[in-house]
Amino acid sequence: MTAVPLISLFDALLADLDGVVYAGPHAIPGAVDSLQQLAGLGIGLGYVTNNASRSPAQVAAHLRELGAPAEDSQVVSSSQAAAELLASLLPPGAKVLITGSPALAEEIELVGLTAVRSQAENPVAVVQGFSPEVGWKDLAEATYVVSAGALWVATNTDMSIPQARGIAPGNGTLVAAVAAATGQNPRVAGKPEAPLFHAAAKRLAADRPLVVGDRLDTDILGGNNAGFSTVAVLTGVDTRETILAARTDERPDYLIASLSDLHRPYPDVAQIDGVYRCGDASAQVNGETVCIQGAEDDLDSWRAACAAWWAAVPETAEPRAPKLEWRTH
Repeated sequence: MTAVPLISLFDALLADLDGVVYAGPHAIPGAVDSLQQLAGLGIGLGYVTNNASRSPAQVAAHLRELGAPAEDSQVVSSSQAAAELLASLLPPGAKVLITGSPALAEEIELVGLTAVRSQAENPVAVVQGFSPEVGWKDLAEATYVVSAGALWVATNTDMSIPQARGIAPGNGTLVAAVAAATGQNPRVAGKPEAPLFHAAAKRLAADRPLVVGDRLDTDILGGNNAGFSTVAVLTGVDTRETILAARTDERPDYLIASLSDLHRPYPDVAQIDGVYRCGDASAQVNGETVCIQGAEDDLDSWRAACAAWWAAVPETAEPRAPKLEWRTH
C-alpha cells in the first residue's frame, strides 16, 4: 500500500459532476468534504462536464450552493467545446440551430456565431446538447436541418444521466433519435474526446492530473485518451461488474468507492505465479472464470479481480465479462 493518500500523487483533480459530485440537485455524501480538502494540499481542482444544459457560471454557482469550491473558470463544459469546434469550422456570424438549452445558445453566441431555433432561419449547422426541455418538435427541427446536409455537432453522447430518483436518459438518447431519423452521425465535442481534458488541465497548469468519473465510456475513456491517469468512482453509472468487464480503452488505473477514498492510501496489487493480491483479497484466472478469495463487498476483491482479468485479457474492443467464483475460506 502506498504510504500517502492517492490524490497526493497528482497535482490536480479533474472531476466529472453528475454521479461524482452530485446526483440531481443533491451532493453525493462525502463528495463536498473531499473536494474542500484539496486546497489545503495544494492540489488544483477542475470540473469537466458533458452536461450542456447549464452554463459554466450556473454550474459553478450550484457547486458553491452545495459547499464545494468552484470559480466559474474551474468549470469546463462540453457546450464550450462544441462552440469552439463550430467556430473553427464556420465563418463568423454563421447561423447554428440550437437543439438544447439557453446556456448552449449563449456559448454559441460567445464565439461569434448566431444562435437560431428553426429551419426557417436557414441555419448551416446544428448543435445538440442536453436539456430537460427538449421535445419532439426540437428533434424534428434538428432532423430537417441535418437531413438537408448541415454540419451536425453534439456536445456529448452520454446515453444516461444520474438523477436523484435514479438513472435517466441522457443526451446520447436524443442524439440517437436524430441519427436514426437521418442516417447521419454527429461530430462529438465533449467527452470522450481529449481536448476537453487538455483544456481543463491547461487552465490549472497541471502536469499530472487525475481524472475521476463514474462512466467508463466518457470520463475514463476521455481521460485515457488525454493520456492522464484515471480513477472510476462507484457513486454513479458504472458498477464493479461493468468495470471488471471494461474494454481495454475504458479501463481505469484506480477504483474507489467514493471521493473520500482519494484521501486514503491506495492498496498495491502484487502478482505471484498468476495470483493477484490486494489487501486481504486475491484473484486468479482459470479460462473464462475469475476465482476470487475474499468478500464480495470488499473493494480489494474487485481490484484484485480487475488486475487478474485484465492481465489475462489485455486487448478487447468490446466489454468482456468473466464468470466469477467466490471463495471466502
